[in-house]
This record gives sequence, C-alpha cells and structure tokens, in this order.
Amino acid sequence: MAQQDTEQQAVAGGVLPVDDEGFVIDTEDTEEREAAYRARGTARPITVVGNPVLHRETKDVTAFDAELAQLVDDMFASQRAAEGVGLAANQIGVDKKVFVYDCPDDEGVRHVGVVCNPVLDELPSERRVLDDSNEGCLSVPTAYAELARPDYAVVRGQDEKGNPIVVRGTGYFARCLQHETDHLYGYLYIDRLSKRERKDALRQMAEGTPRYETVPND
Repeated sequence: MAQQDTEQQAVAGGVLPVDDEGFVIDTEDTEEREAAYRARGTARPITVVGNPVLHRETKDVTAFDAELAQLVDDMFASQRAAEGVGLAANQIGVDKKVFVYDCPDDEGVRHVGVVCNPVLDELPSERRVLDDSNEGCLSVPTAYAELARPDYAVVRGQDEKGNPIVVRGTGYFARCLQHETDHLYGYLYIDRLSKRERKDALRQMAEGTPRYETVPND
C-alpha cells in the first residue's frame, strides 16, 4: 500500500511475542527489525495494474525456507525503496501468498511484520464502522481515491517461520491489512471503486510519473 525469543532473534526476524489476547506484538524493536530485513534484501521493481500476476489469487506458502526468507527480505527492501507501508509478493511479480508491512496506525504507532497465507476475519456488525479515507497503491502509482473500509481488521495467518499468528489493526493500519490481503486474492483497491472512480484513478496513473522503478506491461 502507498503511504500515507531473545532480542537478537527478534531483530534477525524471529518469532514475535503475543499479548494476553493472542495478537502479535508488532510494535517493539520496529526500527531494528525492519532495518535487519532490508539490509539482507535487494529492492525489486514494482508490478503495476494490468500485469496478470496482480489479477489472480496467489499460491499458498507451503515451504517456510531460505527462499521464502530471502523473498521477505527483498520485499522489505522493495517496500522501503518505493516508500510504501505495505507490500504483497505479487507486487514484485512473485506468485506467493505473503505480505509485509511497516505501517503506522492512527495514533502514530509503528507496526512491522510479515503475514503468510492471510485470512481476514468476518467482523460482527457492531465492529463494522466504515472509514471513508483516501487510499493509494504502489501498483497504481500516483493515483488516489476515497474507499470505505472497516476501521478495524483482524488477519490470521503464519509468520515467515510458519508459526500461526493473528494481527489486528485499527484506522490506517486496518486499511493496510485489508489492502494487502486483497492483493493476494487478486484484487486491487481500484476494483472496489465505481466504474467512474476507477477510470479516474487510472487517468491519474497515466498522467503521473512513478517515483520508483516499475515493470512495464508489454
């Protein structure tokens, strides 16, 4: 998404602790953890709307191995290079169900983490409070549109080691979790807009110049 055990193990990409409700604590050592991922990675160009890999459901992650670890590192490097707050694997052309995030919530608290095979919880009606804020996407560069999404989200999946995790977010971070999960099931945020709004977003993209490297669609 566009912007808007031991300590040593945590910095190296170890298992995140959980709170009393079973949600991961992804707000600790954020600078060190993100920097460690990024230092091991190589930034890759971003795929943009029209590339087939963005428009189909990605494959489940089944091997939590060195190849996946390298992909995660590259995703953090790519996310930083593009100045994003979230990135799905298919946004760098990889057909795997994994996303990374480095995103603040509405209180300015920074969240950093990795989710493989994410599934969004269905919210009860009393938790479905819609936030009608602007949304952008690295795969639709320079374009923004208002999109109503719930201001609370819970995502269940696995970390890069294969451990079960549950991540929750509010406000802007909730939007990020929903946006990145959508990517892995073949949906861009512009797919949730009206035809007129989608056309306007694509016009913005056509008239703009990305500030990061993208993969041209042949």
